[in-house]
Amino acid sequence: MTSLAGRGAAARTWSGEPVRRALVVSHAYPPDPASVGQYMHDVAQMLVSRGVAVTVYTADHGYEDPSQAYPRREIRDGVHVVRLPLSSFGKASIPLRLLSGFSLVLQVLFRTLISARFDALLVSTGPPMAPLVGIVLGAVRRRLRVVFWAMDLNPDLAIALRKVRPRALSAQLMDVMNRAILRRAEEVIVLDRFMAERVRRKTECADRMTVLPLWPHVDPDDAVPHTENWFRAKHGMEGKRVVMYSGNHSPAHPLDTLVAAAKSLVDDPRLEFLFIGGGNGKQVVDDLVASGGYPNVKSLPYLPMKDLRWSLSAADVHVVVVGDGVVGLSHPSKLYGAMAVGRPILLIGPDPCHASDIVREQQCGWHIPHGDIKGAVEILRSVAEASTKELEAMGERGKQFIGRGMTSSRLCGAFCDIALGSSKLGEPLQNGDLA
Repeated sequence: MTSLAGRGAAARTWSGEPVRRALVVSHAYPPDPASVGQYMHDVAQMLVSRGVAVTVYTADHGYEDPSQAYPRREIRDGVHVVRLPLSSFGKASIPLRLLSGFSLVLQVLFRTLISARFDALLVSTGPPMAPLVGIVLGAVRRRLRVVFWAMDLNPDLAIALRKVRPRALSAQLMDVMNRAILRRAEEVIVLDRFMAERVRRKTECADRMTVLPLWPHVDPDDAVPHTENWFRAKHGMEGKRVVMYSGNHSPAHPLDTLVAAAKSLVDDPRLEFLFIGGGNGKQVVDDLVASGGYPNVKSLPYLPMKDLRWSLSAADVHVVVVGDGVVGLSHPSKLYGAMAVGRPILLIGPDPCHASDIVREQQCGWHIPHGDIKGAVEILRSVAEASTKELEAMGERGKQFIGRGMTSSRLCGAFCDIALGSSKLGEPLQNGDLA
């Protein structure tokens, strides 16, 4: 196993020839706002810039909002995007998500086994059964370079969230599938050292595994001062200290402590709580807003990517939440965007975890465990009382950390080096604990 320090490709069945045509399989892809699709887009676009012809198979309707239809075929930023029908029925229930995932995978296999020829396949964990594409195609086409990108780990995550019983047939079949893709892939890419340890427990693939964190979708140069930010003006944030949670409101990132703190601070006119995004955990926030009793809480849906730098920069403090049982199973990618725009972090979650390592070592925020409502209230009152200079200094430490080696150009470039079988990935990051 290696981190971003550099390594050679450890191909077993891959021919070693240059990758000219690559296939990407993902349940979501832009303009869909789901995070996994945005990362797949970054990689696909960079592969195109390196001369690779990239085809993406994805769903023709939105992952968050299945009523949203997208073009069946298009060329987006040089990437040939093919959107398949009956592949997204929303996130309302696990059976519907499984059905849509299997529909996508079966259609991809049908198309690729009949006619399509690719040199490399990039498959992730969205949908969770997507590794089946790598297993089947890898068995049929031994010269295919299979790259497995573990965005999360299932069925482990579903079991930790008590969505599936450990001995359920579906959990056992998914575990068999994941062990198979870990054995078959030429490259296994995980997001942090905790996830790497989880993977090692499943199968021995250290010689083919790289720890490579995700990257922010904004660069440090994209940060916008409050005085120049139209987003703050549009949403009436002038004179407020804005506490923001932006991204997927998932059961893996429980918001109970933050919501309870917002309720406790309803009489403090200095603080405003803004929740941006979607997910199954968003309902508790929307119910709070609908009640009319908490004017200090606002809710917005996912925003277009073009507005991301403005929305993230509008915060004074960003909240990052890691569930107690999901360390190494899910990765707190929203941490990086908040740091990139130079805003302090309030981390709610266990210690140690990937996010707590960074917040502690970079001294760019605060960390409390789940259930510490009193601690959250005290920190947020101190935020209201702190000078702008104090908050900016804390946020600047995180921003500098991103600028030293966590930019999208560097990390996405390193990912493409791995996907293409390059022999070196560059110099190590400043913070070795990212691995």
